[in-house]
Amino acid sequence: MKLRDYANKLGLTYRTAWNHFNAGLIDGAYKIPNGTIIVPEKQLDEKKEEYGVILYARTSSSQNKKMLEEQSKRLESYAIARGYKIKKTIKEFGSGLNDSRKQLTTILKENKYDKIIVEHKDRLTRFGFEWFRLLTNDRIEVINENKEKDEDLAQDFIAIIHSFSARLYGQRKSKRIQLEIKKSLNKE
Repeated sequence: MKLRDYANKLGLTYRTAWNHFNAGLIDGAYKIPNGTIIVPEKQLDEKKEEYGVILYARTSSSQNKKMLEEQSKRLESYAIARGYKIKKTIKEFGSGLNDSRKQLTTILKENKYDKIIVEHKDRLTRFGFEWFRLLTNDRIEVINENKEKDEDLAQDFIAIIHSFSARLYGQRKSKRIQLEIKKSLNKE
């Protein structure tokens, strides 16, 4: 079958399927002299079993466990309504500014998903969302995407202030703890 048909049957964009072909992720696919890319039928069956969507829910702290569960349920309802095959649901605690979240890192490294579905952009990351979208070949779907550029800019500004203040207060706390340790050692 042609690459376009392959992409349509899997619910992928043509561009994503083309990127998979160029990366060598479609076994047996080949290009004929006129430039058309042909994918063997057996690849479609294997691909359906292997891939699906990943639902990614995140809150900043474990105190928000109830919010995390509700977010996860909304993602699941959305995916079911769209007819997506759910491969995995990931629930993670951690800051949107933290770039070393273990579960997110794992799924991005494995690269065995059709889409990652998140409720809001900031559930995935506070900064650099468009980089994530670019590097995953546009395989991130946001349920409630903010269409207002001004509001998006305001949210970025707030996130920057939050990031720097968290670092500043974290450093102060660290220095205070170090001073307390030194004082206790000097007393002994």
